[in-house]
Amino acid sequence: MAFEPPQRLVRALGETAPDGDDWLDKLPDLAQQAVALRELTVERVQVPGGRSSLVVLVRRADGTPAVLKLAPRRARPESERAALAHWGGRGAVQLLEPFMTEGVLLLERLHPDVSVRSLPEAKALLEAAGTLRRLWVEPPADHPFETVAGRTGRQAEAMRASAAADTEVAPLVDAALAAREELLAMPPEERLLHGTFRQSKVLAGERTPWLAVGPDPVVGECAFDLARLVRDRVEDLIAQPSGAATTRRRVKRLAESLEVDQERLRGWTLFRAVESGVRARRVGRERDAELLLEFAGWL
Repeated sequence: MAFEPPQRLVRALGETAPDGDDWLDKLPDLAQQAVALRELTVERVQVPGGRSSLVVLVRRADGTPAVLKLAPRRARPESERAALAHWGGRGAVQLLEPFMTEGVLLLERLHPDVSVRSLPEAKALLEAAGTLRRLWVEPPADHPFETVAGRTGRQAEAMRASAAADTEVAPLVDAALAAREELLAMPPEERLLHGTFRQSKVLAGERTPWLAVGPDPVVGECAFDLARLVRDRVEDLIAQPSGAATTRRRVKRLAESLEVDQERLRGWTLFRAVESGVRARRVGRERDAELLLEFAGWL
């Protein structure tokens, strides 16, 4: 079978690929080798798939359905492997092999076309938040994961550079950076976080109704993880005349339901929305940037 990467993956990796990166060119051969090594039977490549990895629906030699996931080093697949191993299937997809090949994960098969986004919005937020709560556990001793301070520090440098070249976004960037500094000055208890949690990252399963997939794990405070969920379906929020009020209610409801400080959640939501908006603008995704920066202005 030919392992052609979906266009969504090609576009997304193209935005971040360093000079000379040839992972996409090697991907068909890498996938073929991974399948042969594990004696897998391929059903299909998941389309549209993700933005950082190739996802292939397969069956193991005993007929068990599974998912083969291949990702470049810059997508931190080994960090994902370590987080999934630590969670051990609690709230997240189960890792089926501890290690065989760098950058290749063999995972429990969920229902790839059924996420909590298929539910009505209020129910989707409730189910997603409940799943996220299960992931917030104490990180392992001497853990290999990036910290919130470290990750947002790298992002802050890129944001400053963008603001210097684009005065239109400078006020929002300044507000986001100020919020980050204040939040990091007095951080609460740290937990292992999903890192990129949103409704589309929660899929229907067999062991339990909903399980999280695709973490980019990080260690830090829970409000950072919840912040990405606040802006889920941002295009729908922007389209509503009451979008700003709805966003503020969402912050309050999610903070209360997961026992997170509301102001800390608002601050991290601001930082993450501005960071995403500035990054989208930098790579030419103007529509995404417009939505995210308008949303950030409400906070």
